[in-house]
Amino acid sequence: MTVKKRQLGDTEIEITPVGLGCWQFCGSGFGRLYWNSPSQDEINNIIKMALDGGITWFDTAEAYGSGKSEQALSTALVKAGKSNGDVVIATKWLPVLRTAKNITRTISKRQRFLSPFEIDLYQIHFPGSFSSIETQMNAMATLVKEGKVRSVGVSNFSAEQMRQAHAVLEKHGLPLASNQVRFNLLDRIIEKQGVLETAKELGITIIAYSPLAQGLLTGKFHKDPGLVKKLPFNRKKATVRMLETSRPLVVLLDEISSSYGCTPSEVALSWVINYAGNTIVTIPGASKADHVAQNVNAMNLKLTDDELKKLDKLSRDVVW
Repeated sequence: MTVKKRQLGDTEIEITPVGLGCWQFCGSGFGRLYWNSPSQDEINNIIKMALDGGITWFDTAEAYGSGKSEQALSTALVKAGKSNGDVVIATKWLPVLRTAKNITRTISKRQRFLSPFEIDLYQIHFPGSFSSIETQMNAMATLVKEGKVRSVGVSNFSAEQMRQAHAVLEKHGLPLASNQVRFNLLDRIIEKQGVLETAKELGITIIAYSPLAQGLLTGKFHKDPGLVKKLPFNRKKATVRMLETSRPLVVLLDEISSSYGCTPSEVALSWVINYAGNTIVTIPGASKADHVAQNVNAMNLKLTDDELKKLDKLSRDVVW
């Protein structure tokens, strides 16, 4: 089945509703507190299955192993026979202890790690630079004008910070393409804080990360609590804290998935990408090839309005 693509913000870039998040390809560093990184052979299999399933875009970052995730992604894409232009690549600049001058100074590293693939979406990873949002957006606009990236996005920005970034880029004749934020049935803070409403108003795509709440919404930890002990440290803490809180939602996800002959993960992902029309796309990760199959299937799963509303109501009861 051909998946209908969506426009990335007000750019000319089109992407599938589900992409692939590549944090788990980091290999080392901070990410190891959350992920057990797969081998390059496993990464190759994951990428190939994603491509075969129709996924057209991949999200990585400088912070994911200081380029290791980017390099692992490009290696896997080449192995799969892909060339520049065949897929959409998104990556992020790390603002920690840096000024906006570093954006243009380090873009060559991002290009080198991702070679031969160009950067379609370049994002500010979070609002933590020493420089103002205006200065950062001016630097990002320079990269677009120089042809080094195709579009500009942000990540973890508040509604007001989105407006600031949007206004600066507008002066350059450019859109703010996206804001990458955490969003799932157990975390809807972007609605409370006006981020989703602002994105709809300004034509900005929301890229939802952690759409399965780092695996909680799959139901596997509820069925086998012993699996929690095998998790990396930070994920273990979060999972233990939310295990009982999330149980009612997991039960409903299981009921709905049974009627479709699919998994609770597919239902949870389908809710994320259909809850707000075309505004929200998502980037679930995958540390095994069979995880990708569920991500792909979610794009083709159409929940009824009643099912979407039931999930919405129960989610609000749990997290509001």
